[in-house]
Amino acid sequence: MTQANTKDRVRIKKVEVLSDNWYVLRKTTYDYLGRDGQWRELARETYDRGNGATILLYSKAKQTVVLTRQFRFPAFVNGHEGLLIETCAGLLDNDDPHTCIRKETQEETGYIVQDVRKVFEAFMSPGSVTERVHFFVGEYFDEDKQHEGGGLEAEGEEIEVLETSLDKALGMIETGDICDGKTIMLLQYAKLHRLLD
Repeated sequence: MTQANTKDRVRIKKVEVLSDNWYVLRKTTYDYLGRDGQWRELARETYDRGNGATILLYSKAKQTVVLTRQFRFPAFVNGHEGLLIETCAGLLDNDDPHTCIRKETQEETGYIVQDVRKVFEAFMSPGSVTERVHFFVGEYFDEDKQHEGGGLEAEGEEIEVLETSLDKALGMIETGDICDGKTIMLLQYAKLHRLLD
């Protein structure tokens, strides 16, 4: 089914804004044409927080990767301690993905990396969240570290910067110490594509 065909099979009937406090939560009622030729009325809620970008910083010389650790309230209320180990990431806001990820890298990790490469993009929770995430990798060097990082205090960020081997990070997926989807995807990408070889 092509994108054009899909658009012909959806008729938006009603859009209600349920919340516009932090980001936008909408309830949309629409008709959808099934493969059997029957139209069905459906309703779905979508959470629009904009699109984002994430990056795995890696060092061939040191055989290491840079990750972050910060408190995530939604994980906390779902039974996790809330401190998640992640790749550096942020929302695009009004920036293009490359500009965004360079800025986020500097704010969160203190590294100013020159060469970042987009490797893919993905919807992380397409059943309810509209966000598309742009995934990057970038090699870092010790001299790229310009400050401590830690995020922006004005945004309530308190980010710890971690440097570890790729193998140790991959092991942390198996132990459950790393359970963030975007981070798992980039670590596995690094292993599959032999970024540190």
